[in-house]
Amino acid sequence: MSIGHTLLGLLESGPRHGYDLKRAFDEKFGQDRPLHYGQVYSTMSRLLKNGLVVVDGIEAGGGPERKRYAITEAGITDVAQWLATPEKPEPYLQSTLYTKVVLALLTGRGAAELLDVQRAEHLRLMRELTRRKRDGDLADQLICDHALFHLEADLRWLELTAARLDALAEEIRR
Repeated sequence: MSIGHTLLGLLESGPRHGYDLKRAFDEKFGQDRPLHYGQVYSTMSRLLKNGLVVVDGIEAGGGPERKRYAITEAGITDVAQWLATPEKPEPYLQSTLYTKVVLALLTGRGAAELLDVQRAEHLRLMRELTRRKRDGDLADQLICDHALFHLEADLRWLELTAARLDALAEEIRR
């Protein structure tokens, strides 16, 4: 995810302080990985340097000064271009899981056991996501569906690989 573009998009609704941007980001996108304040402020500094935001005001308070940021026309254009650009599909051709299976076979370790343990972990996470989806709002349901579909694809791969382990072992040992 492009944090800079996401913060710019959040600024399109109006100027905000860094604290407000972090809170909005975490609420909408960061439930599983909230932003650190340092990440917000370093990103805003870069956006400011690149002319995509301006400081709309500075408020003095009991603590450090609070800068209020506003998006510029260049920032709006940048977000529009980012939104219009399709994301590159991730083909997962360098899967860590595949690497582990091959290395287990090459080193005489239990590849079938590795697949069983991984399958159990996928199923555990799928149960957790299904609970979250059932109890969540529409945004939670959609993000959980996305993750569940990927996990389902992984499970299909795990089953297919388990069924082909002997053939794979024979092929890689040649």
